[in-house]
Amino acid sequence: MDKLLSGRRFLVVEDEILVLMMIEDMLGDLGCQSVTSAATIEKAIALIEVQTFDAAMLDMNLDGDDSNTVADALAERGVPFIYSTGNSGRDMRDGFSNRAILRKPFSFDELTTTLERLLSS
Repeated sequence: MDKLLSGRRFLVVEDEILVLMMIEDMLGDLGCQSVTSAATIEKAIALIEVQTFDAAMLDMNLDGDDSNTVADALAERGVPFIYSTGNSGRDMRDGFSNRAILRKPFSFDELTTTLERLLSS
């Protein structure tokens, strides 16, 4: 059976290095061809402008700043993405309320299920 992310290019926007390492391992286990990461809004925008991604995971809060501009850049390019957050009461911004959210900490199974839904729609 093919792995869920076989041959896919994935962007992870996450400012916590240990969380990023965990996500990279999980994506590798799902067969991801490449994982590119950014820890800041500026780095994420720069990557989105010069690379093509099949999907992305976006932390809602990057070092105290909301990641809305990154979400906009992904949406403009038609890149499907999911949010991840450690915040439990965070309201979704208008236009993005239909995006899946993974609450940290999340399990491998939760990530897999969420990505299956994201990539099948």
